[in-house]
Amino acid sequence: MTSKPFSRGALLALLATILIWAYSWIVMKQVLQHAGPFNFSALRYSLGAIVLFGALAVTRQSLRPPPLLPTIAIGVCQTAAFQGLGQLALETGGAGRVALLAYTMPFWSVLLAWMILDERLTRRRWLGLGLAAIGLICIIEPWHGLGSTESTLLAICAGLAWAMGTVLSKRVFVRHQPTPLNLTAWQMLFGALALIVVALCVPQRPFEWTRDLIAGLAYSVIMASSIAWGLWLIVLQRLPTAIASVASLGVPIVSVLLAWAILHEQPSRMEIFGIVFILLGLIAVSGVRLRSLRTAPG
Repeated sequence: MTSKPFSRGALLALLATILIWAYSWIVMKQVLQHAGPFNFSALRYSLGAIVLFGALAVTRQSLRPPPLLPTIAIGVCQTAAFQGLGQLALETGGAGRVALLAYTMPFWSVLLAWMILDERLTRRRWLGLGLAAIGLICIIEPWHGLGSTESTLLAICAGLAWAMGTVLSKRVFVRHQPTPLNLTAWQMLFGALALIVVALCVPQRPFEWTRDLIAGLAYSVIMASSIAWGLWLIVLQRLPTAIASVASLGVPIVSVLLAWAILHEQPSRMEIFGIVFILLGLIAVSGVRLRSLRTAPG
């Protein structure tokens, strides 16, 4: 009798997480009118790290850092490279398109886990990678000269960096077993420090402290980097991981729809085909079957 309310709450948390993270790509695109990409990312994740360390203190979890070198590597990949490259891609690329290309991370994770962690590539995963490749080709449309080449490559590299951070995180969890909050806080701190160094070295638009910038920063720090992260932990605790992972694919899809509605970035027919193929590929990689989706709790 108690499983239904908990699962219903998890589903609501999942829906809220998808909406918050999807809209964050619109926000990141809009704030570029008032700040450089690295300036904004550095400030966002510096404040985000402070919030997470505050959460560690409130929950009385250990403030002791995980092994430094692996944690620094995760921060450089998962926070600095992923967010920095993604924000840079948004300067010349559409929010929906960049979000979609960045969320190809699971495919790169499968390949990197194969090379680094010796995880076996099954037929299902090869099928998923093949479908993903078709989807990427449809979105990039190389026969049209790649469109915005720089933005496309930056978004794909952002997804690769995120995948590397994911694989490195998995290895740290297996070997050292830190708590998720502890590892996330420390890697975000190191990633923020790396972004600060880049922001100081790369010439870019200075901050224009308008209401829009302050609102975008508040949304990114409080909603996308703090509240949504907490909701995602609830989702992972109360729903099967595979189902949660597939459902999270709603983030780039909703981002495309929001970019269409708010920023008037209408997807082309080939981009729609690409979205379908990428979704099919991600479902194949995750191994979720329709039967498990139908019989999910709640």
